[in-house]
Amino acid sequence: MKKIIIGENIVKSFGEGDEKRNVLDVVSVEINEGEFVSVMGPSGSGKSTLMFALSGMDGIDDGKVVFDGRDLSALRENELADIRRTEMGFVFQQPTLLKNLNILDNIIIPSMRDNRKNAAEITEKARALMKKVSIEELEKRDITQVSGGQLQRAGICRALMSNPKIIFGDEPTGALNSKSAQEIMNIFSEINANGTAVMLVTHDATVAARTERIMFMRDGKIVSEMRLPKFIGTDINDRMEKVTAKMREIGI
Repeated sequence: MKKIIIGENIVKSFGEGDEKRNVLDVVSVEINEGEFVSVMGPSGSGKSTLMFALSGMDGIDDGKVVFDGRDLSALRENELADIRRTEMGFVFQQPTLLKNLNILDNIIIPSMRDNRKNAAEITEKARALMKKVSIEELEKRDITQVSGGQLQRAGICRALMSNPKIIFGDEPTGALNSKSAQEIMNIFSEINANGTAVMLVTHDATVAARTERIMFMRDGKIVSEMRLPKFIGTDINDRMEKVTAKMREIGI
């Protein structure tokens, strides 16, 4: 299976002098095309920093990150921005939507920047994605007029507009109630089933249990991994037990 991301001996530090510490301490990781991966660990373990490094959102101090055959450290910032905009999708705990735009315009604006001539086609695609995640009736709403779960669905639509090779999610269910979180995870599962790789950073074992490979981090290192079969929708309790048992075993 083709590897879409290869991270080799990644080091990322913060602070100066005696305060300097490695948030990523010689971390190596690979993600395959179409894989559904999560990263777990306590606060400060480096899981979000790892996501930022693998996506090129943040530079690294040592090591190498290769995305789809390209060494990200060898690229200029505008080249990195192009890759993130056209080949990656991002979903954060708090959707970064513009207050002065309605839901539909928030979804289409990054794509319009690349191809203004096909505005009708872009809008049609956005509406199709909104229908897929059941927010098609909200296109004219301001972002203050919808729920957190609906905002997150809009954020997912925006992330999917460029047909990305991978979706990165940083605590994408962290601000949602359990029902909304489950609905968002159903959407991620469907995205992955259609062939897009998904990498989620989470502290929630319920979220991690829906994925097929879990990387556990502590003190800037990946200390363990576990694999699970594809989620079938009826085995969440058994998967949760396996995840929490692993967490107890490695002490996180």
